[in-house]
Amino acid sequence: MQEQQKRKTSSLSLLNIAGVKPYKEKPGEEYMNKIQLQHFRKILNARYRQLKDEVGRTVSHMQDEAANFPDLVDRAAQEEGFSLELRNRDRERKLLKKIEKVLRKVEKNDFGFCDLCGVEIGIRRLEARPTADMCIDCKTLAEIREKQGMV
Repeated sequence: MQEQQKRKTSSLSLLNIAGVKPYKEKPGEEYMNKIQLQHFRKILNARYRQLKDEVGRTVSHMQDEAANFPDLVDRAAQEEGFSLELRNRDRERKLLKKIEKVLRKVEKNDFGFCDLCGVEIGIRRLEARPTADMCIDCKTLAEIREKQGMV
């Protein structure tokens, strides 16, 4: 239950970062119309800017904090901290590229549909994970295959 609450909070914070509220679909509204695409464009651009800012802060932080500690334990602790930070930034760099790819899909009106089966991914799932490129069924099957070592 707590993990579900945490996920709900994190997707809401993503919407807050973008300055948007959860999208309310209107009866009979076409999926991924211009208004919905604009909604997701705002979310993706806000997340992109946030990640870019964090990358810049990391570089300046590492430059400011870099010290040549005479104590080996202190030096090792600093290097481990830098290593973790760099690993996180590498993950974020990959996410930046994925956001760029998804923004291109938004521009081509090709956003919101599963890359494997073509069905709608869904507004709520995309608000929680705007870079999702598979519907929940295909993603679940892909994760099962991955766990079984089939991929």
